[in-house]
Amino acid sequence: MFRNKIVNAMIIILLAISLLGVVALISLDIFSADGASEEPSIDDVLKYSVDFEEITTNLKSGGFIRLTIKVQTDGKKARAEIEKRDFQVQNIVIHEISNKSATELNGGKGITQLEEDIQEKLNEIMQDGEVVKVYATSFLLQN
Repeated sequence: MFRNKIVNAMIIILLAISLLGVVALISLDIFSADGASEEPSIDDVLKYSVDFEEITTNLKSGGFIRLTIKVQTDGKKARAEIEKRDFQVQNIVIHEISNKSATELNGGKGITQLEEDIQEKLNEIMQDGEVVKVYATSFLLQN
C-alpha cells in the first residue's frame, strides 16, 4: 500500500473506528425503534378518536342495552373513514349486542369482550388504517 508504516496504521485505525461508528448507529436505530411502539399520549388518543351516539337495542335473552362507544383509530385517514362509516359502526354494534345474552355482558369481562368483538368487526371493513381500541363510555344493561 503506502511505503510509510505509520500512515498504513492510521488508515487502518480510522477505518476500524468508522466501521464501529456505523455499527453503533445501526444498533441505536434498531433499539430506538422498539421505543417508538410506546402507548400514544392522551392528546393523540383524543385526536384520532370518534364518539358515537347512544345505541339502544334488544339482547338475545330478552332484555335491552343502552351503549355509547368511543372508537380510537391509528391516524387521520382512519378517523375520517370511521366517521363516514358511522351507519356501519352502528349496524355492527347492534348485531354484536343482539347476539349476546345479559349473562354474557354482565361484568367487566363481558364489556371487554364486547369491545374486542366490535373492534375486530370494524377492522374487517376498514380500508385506510385500523381501529386501535373501542371504549364503552356509557353502558346500561336492563334484564
